[in-house]
Amino acid sequence: MTPPAAPRLMVLDTPSLYFRAFYGVPDSVVAPDGSPVNAVRGLLDFVARLVTDRRPTHLVAAMDADWRPAFRVAAIPSYKAHRLAPEGGEVVPDALSPQVLVIEEVLDALGIVHFGVEGYEADDVLGTLATRSELPVDVVTGDRDLFQLVDDERGVRIIYTAARGVGRADVIDEAAVTARYGIPGRAYADFATLRGDPSDGLPGVSGVGDKTAAALITRYGSLDGIMAALDAGDAAMPSGARLKLDAARDYLAVAPMVVKVACDVQLPQYDDVLPTAPRDPARLIELSERWGLDSPLNRVLTALRANG
Repeated sequence: MTPPAAPRLMVLDTPSLYFRAFYGVPDSVVAPDGSPVNAVRGLLDFVARLVTDRRPTHLVAAMDADWRPAFRVAAIPSYKAHRLAPEGGEVVPDALSPQVLVIEEVLDALGIVHFGVEGYEADDVLGTLATRSELPVDVVTGDRDLFQLVDDERGVRIIYTAARGVGRADVIDEAAVTARYGIPGRAYADFATLRGDPSDGLPGVSGVGDKTAAALITRYGSLDGIMAALDAGDAAMPSGARLKLDAARDYLAVAPMVVKVACDVQLPQYDDVLPTAPRDPARLIELSERWGLDSPLNRVLTALRANG
């Protein structure tokens, strides 16, 4: 008999996962009426695999209530600006948007808690969950920005799906961050602030790439340490880096609030205990028949029963 799993919270970067499913599962996967369900089926298969392989006892699926929060745009107007649709809102494939509603309905029927918080991204919900949890935490994401949450002392690690998928995801802890970037394990947010991230519209410090950012973080420990050294005229700081940092003071004054995930979001009441059986079997059957989800739902239900 398989011994009970050790208590562990798994939190899902649900938008990251359903976008990956949408682009990874053929669009020929459709419901009986021809509606696309590739993102729904792919996400359910991800959940089944994660529960089977990682055996969490608690699970929360974080959602985006606001993909481009006002407080981040006010600090850096270019933040995600390239993803804005002409009519406002995020550019999302037409075939994906309706599937997000189906995903939420299916998670409800299964009894897997999911929520977003108005004014915040899923990343902020994940950061708050990981920071507040009394259990070890696995954060499942394809977004390396969340590497900033790793914390060996608290048992917070990233299950990073971008490179090899859910089944062979990389486990990112502090040592893995150091090995990848040559920085202290908990310094990723400061490193990312210096380097920037074009995919999010974050310019970074002009002329400072990965190597320079890593060298500065390693020498001074943090962005605050770097700026203190700059203000003090530290002779050990290379003159080129000093000039670049000085020119970027305005950016560096506001960038941390954009790059760092919020870890103090007011969350709704929720029960994150992973169910061993669906909360609403009749509704789940209805959704399964409506959207042709019999196979992936059976895999999820099998995983939940085995994990109980």
